Amino acid sequence: MLKAVIVEDESGSREILRNYLFKYCKNVSILGEAASVKEGIELILQKQPDLVFLDVEMPYGNAFDLLEQLPDRTFETVFVTAYNSYALEALNNHAAYYLMKPINIDELINAVSYVNEVKEKENVLDNRILKSKLNKAEGKITLPQQDGFQVLNIADILYCKADDNYTEIYLENKKLLVSKTLKYFEEALADHFFARIHKSYLVNVNEVIKYRKGKGGSVIVSNGKELLVSASKKKQLLSYFE
Repeated sequence: MLKAVIVEDESGSREILRNYLFKYCKNVSILGEAASVKEGIELILQKQPDLVFLDVEMPYGNAFDLLEQLPDRTFETVFVTAYNSYALEALNNHAAYYLMKPINIDELINAVSYVNEVKEKENVLDNRILKSKLNKAEGKITLPQQDGFQVLNIADILYCKADDNYTEIYLENKKLLVSKTLKYFEEALADHFFARIHKSYLVNVNEVIKYRKGKGGSVIVSNGKELLVSASKKKQLLSYFE
C-alpha cells in the first residue's frame, strides 16, 4: 500500500483527486491533505509518505519552494497542475510524473503504477550489492580526438557525463573529454547495456554496485563515485537488476 498526501490549495481539486484515488487506485492510502506550502511541509514531515501529489501554484510559495525545504526526501512526487510550462522544472526537481488538470484517470493510474513499481523494486535493492541481469558489454567504440582518434573497449567505460556539447568518458583510472554530446553516446551505446539515469549521466549497468534511495535516488559505480538518478529514470534502471 502506498502512503500518500495531497498538497493542493483548491478544495475542489483535492476532492476530485481524493475521489479518483479512492475509486481507481485501491493501493493508495491518503494520510492527509494540505492547502499551502507551510502546511504541506508539516504534513510530509509528520506522515513520512511514499508519494506526494503536489500542485505547483499555491499561496505564499509554490511546489518548488516546498521541495527545496525538504532536501533529504525519500518520497516520490507527482505534480498536478493546470500549467504545462512547469514540466522541465518538475523534471529537474525529480518528479516521478506530471499530471495536467483536468486529471485524466488513465494517466493518474499510470502515475500511481509507476511509483508503486519503483518503490517495490528500490525497497528490495536499496543499499545492497547489486547483481546485473545482463552480460558484460562487448565490442569497441572509436572516440574522436584533436590529434586523431582513440579506440576503447566498451566494457572499460564506467560512465559518461554531459559537459555541454562535450562528454566526459570515465574509465577506471582516467577521464577522457570527447567532442560529442551525451545524446550521441546514449544512441551509440544503446545495445551495450548503458542506461541514461539522469540528464547528465549515462552509466554502464554492469559497473553499478549499489543503489541508494533519496529524492531522486543515486547509484554507486565500481570506482566509488555516486551518481544521481532522476525519478523518471528509476524504473528503467532498476529493471536491470535482480
